[in-house]
Amino acid sequence: MAHIVEDARRTATGPLVLHGLSVEGVNQCVHCGLCLASCPTFAELGTEMDSPRGRIFLIKALAEGRTALTDTTVQHLSLCLDCRACETVCPAGVPYGRLIEAAKAEIEHARPGSPARRLFRWLNFGLLLGRPWALRLAATALRLYQVSGLQALVRRSRLVRLLPGTLPAWEALLPSLPPRHERAPLPSYVMAEGARRARVALLTGCVQSVVFGAHNRATARVLAKNGCDVIVPEGQGCCGALNAHGGDHARALEMSRRTIETFEAARADAVIVNTSGCGAHMKGYGALLDGDPAWAERARRFAASVQDLSEFLAKAPLVPPLSPVALRVTYHDPCHVVHGQKIRKEPRQLLAQIPGLSVVDLVESDWCCGSAGIYNLTQPEMAGRLLERKIRHVLETGAEAVVTANPGCILQIQAGLRARGAEVQVLHLVELLDRAYGRPAERGP
Repeated sequence: MAHIVEDARRTATGPLVLHGLSVEGVNQCVHCGLCLASCPTFAELGTEMDSPRGRIFLIKALAEGRTALTDTTVQHLSLCLDCRACETVCPAGVPYGRLIEAAKAEIEHARPGSPARRLFRWLNFGLLLGRPWALRLAATALRLYQVSGLQALVRRSRLVRLLPGTLPAWEALLPSLPPRHERAPLPSYVMAEGARRARVALLTGCVQSVVFGAHNRATARVLAKNGCDVIVPEGQGCCGALNAHGGDHARALEMSRRTIETFEAARADAVIVNTSGCGAHMKGYGALLDGDPAWAERARRFAASVQDLSEFLAKAPLVPPLSPVALRVTYHDPCHVVHGQKIRKEPRQLLAQIPGLSVVDLVESDWCCGSAGIYNLTQPEMAGRLLERKIRHVLETGAEAVVTANPGCILQIQAGLRARGAEVQVLHLVELLDRAYGRPAERGP
C-alpha cells in the first residue's frame, strides 16, 4: 500500500475536496496503523478498508478522482461509526471526523438513492429535525401508538418483521414517550440558588426535548443548585449534528447558523449541553462555518462558549449538601464526549462526589455501543454486534445501573439489556446528580 500512497501524493493537484468540503487532512495521515486497534469496525471485520487508515486512503482517492463511488466504496465508508476513537490515538492529529462527514456528504450528493429513500430522509432530516412543531406532533402520534396498545400488538404478532429495509430496527429502538406534561417546555428562566456563579444558556435539543425532557429539567435544577441562572432560549431547535453525521451538509449549515443566532441573544457566560453528539458538533461550528465570511468569527466565538454539563460542573466541587445514593453503577463513555470533546475524567469526578455511590470500572468503557447518531438505524447488523459486545461487558460488572451522558447511548443500551432480560437501569449522569440533591427519580423512557 505504501507505494500506492506515494503515487497518489505525486499525482494530486490542487486542494482536495469532496462535496465542496476540504479533505486536505488526509495528507496528515502517516499510515502508522495506531488507529487500527481502536476502530470498532476493524476489530469486528479485520479488513483494512474498514479501518480509519483504509478509509482515509479511499477518501483521498475519491478526492483525487482515482476511484469512483462504487457500491464497495460506499459500503466501507458508510460502515464508519464516526465515533472518532481514531482521533484520540492519532499521533498526527488527523481530523478524521471532518473527513468522514465530507465523504458521507459526497455519497448523499452523488448517490441519493431511490425516491422512497430520499423522501424518508427529507421527512426525518428536513421536516422533523428542522421543525420543532413537527417533531412535537410526531411525538404525540408515537405516544398514541404506544398507549393504545398498538405497539404491543405489532410486536407480539411480529408484524414488524414485514416492514421494509431497516424499519424493523427503527421500531425496535422507539423510546417510550412520556405523557404530555412531561414533554412540556422548560421555563425560559431558572434562578440560581445561593451565591450566583454564572449565567448559562441550556440547549434543550430536538429529540432530547420530546423524549428526555426529564433530563433537561434535572439539568436546570442541578445547575441552579450550583449557582447558575439558567436561560432556556426560545425558538431553539436542532443543532444539526444528526444532519452532519448523515451527510446532509446543507441543512447542517442552516441549523448551525440558526442555533448561533438564537443563543447569541441569551448573552450567557456559557452554553451548556447535556447530549454528547450535540456538544461535539457545536464545538465544531468554527470549522464547519470557516468558509463563510459572514459567520466564521461568530461561529468560533460561539463554539468557544459551548461546554458539556460535566465539563462545566467539574470545574469546582459540587455545592453541598448531597444526599447518599446507594447504588452500584458503571460508567459508559459516549464517543462524542470522550473522543469528540476529550472529556474523560470529569464525569467520574462528579460521580465520586455522590455519597454512597459505588462505581465499578467497565471494560472498553470508551468503545462505541453501536448507536452513533443514526448508525443503529442505517447499519443495524454492525450496530447489533457492537451492542452485544457492550452488554456483555456491562453484565460482567454486576452493576445495578449504567451511567452515561447521551440519549442515543441510553436508548441503544436499554434495548440491549431489554433483549437480554437484564434488570439494569440506564441513567443519564444528571439524573444521579439530581437524585443526590434530593429529587426523586422521574418516570424515564
